[in-house]
Amino acid sequence: MRRIAIYGKGGIGKSTTSANVTAAMTEMGLKVMQIGCDPKSDSTRLLLRGERCPTVLETLRDNGSVDLDDVVIEGTGGCLCVECGGPKPGTGCAGRGIIAAFETLERLGAVDRYRPDVIIYDVLGDVVCGGFAMPIRNGYANDVFIVTSGEMMALYAANNIAQAVGNFAGDGYARLGGIIQNSRNVEDEDALVDKACGEIGTSVIHRIPRDPAVQRCEDRMTTVIDGEPDSSQAAQYRLLAKKLLDLSEDRSGGMRGQ
Repeated sequence: MRRIAIYGKGGIGKSTTSANVTAAMTEMGLKVMQIGCDPKSDSTRLLLRGERCPTVLETLRDNGSVDLDDVVIEGTGGCLCVECGGPKPGTGCAGRGIIAAFETLERLGAVDRYRPDVIIYDVLGDVVCGGFAMPIRNGYANDVFIVTSGEMMALYAANNIAQAVGNFAGDGYARLGGIIQNSRNVEDEDALVDKACGEIGTSVIHRIPRDPAVQRCEDRMTTVIDGEPDSSQAAQYRLLAKKLLDLSEDRSGGMRGQ
């Protein structure tokens, strides 16, 4: 089983990238579980055709307990969708919410029940606090990939995320697999991202071109893989999905792996 964390600054396109990767891997015949780790709880919306996925934390608050059937929802192609959720606006800590959601999924034996081939953690990377660093530091993910563009704040966030991965690397936790460039047509964008990679000590594994197909499909609440499967952009996401599989470790084990 491969356990991959995809990090990036909010608004950089990491959830769109994650969803299209999940759809592409599902198309390959793999069972993929995507876990959204953002209090906005919108990671899986394209995989559910715009339907809202009930979150682990919301279900806990409302019911006092959680069953896997309540929070693991089947998406397009048979992928499995989970949203951790977060506290009510203005109350609580989103990072602690992710910790609680992960512990709940582990206690309920989500991986043992569904036995996915791949778990994709889609993680907000603006602030890499203890909760948002959970996939890195607690052995849930094996490999971390960072989505960025050539924009200054996206690169700044990428550097912070890379530092967080490095801080825990010595403990045998997740390793940095590389950078995914989600292009925004910034002037000299490739050079800017390459320069940042040199400073971070990693490389670009794939450059996703900017393409209006992404927005067209999002307007219809679908991935490009499902909405425009024959497009050049769909081919880019399929290529990225294959690279992620090739670059990530295949380990047995549960949520954290053994």
